[in-house]
Amino acid sequence: MPYTVCAFAGSLRSRSYNRALLRAAVEESPDDLTIKPFDLRDIPLYNGDVEAEGDPEPVQALKNSIHEADGLLIVTPEYNASIAAVTKNAVDWASRPPKPTALDGKPVALAGATPSRLSTARAQAHLRVSLSNTNALVMPQPQFYVGSAGDLFDDDLNLTDAGTLKVLRRFLAGFAQWIERVG
Repeated sequence: MPYTVCAFAGSLRSRSYNRALLRAAVEESPDDLTIKPFDLRDIPLYNGDVEAEGDPEPVQALKNSIHEADGLLIVTPEYNASIAAVTKNAVDWASRPPKPTALDGKPVALAGATPSRLSTARAQAHLRVSLSNTNALVMPQPQFYVGSAGDLFDDDLNLTDAGTLKVLRRFLAGFAQWIERVG
């Protein structure tokens, strides 16, 4: 069965490795998985006073995109050994009422890229903790971390490393199976 996945990169930089990794995921996704990127640039910082007046249009669009999808792919950078603020902000908005929230029972996969050799393992671990409180169903395996990204992407930010592309394809196939299993 074909599945639709909402996906976002937790970086706003136009030349972000995470935005490039998301683009590679779209290009390399298996036939049974359609990935629809959502751009977080217009999502305001979470503010309960703003929420009380009603979700801003970009927030409502994010929630709708997640609700309508069979799964959610989050591609996050790692800043200061943790979750990027942009990523956390999107999760915070998506976890807010009305019930069920956009994340409630949603199959989720995590990925991330960084120039560091340590990859994004710490950010993803922190993100898993945060998502566990939203009732999201985070895929336990396979996990996908891209370290030393500067060696794996070309000057146009195309993922060119054959080994990493192979692991990306396996990760995406695993996510389709996860959606089928828990979705």
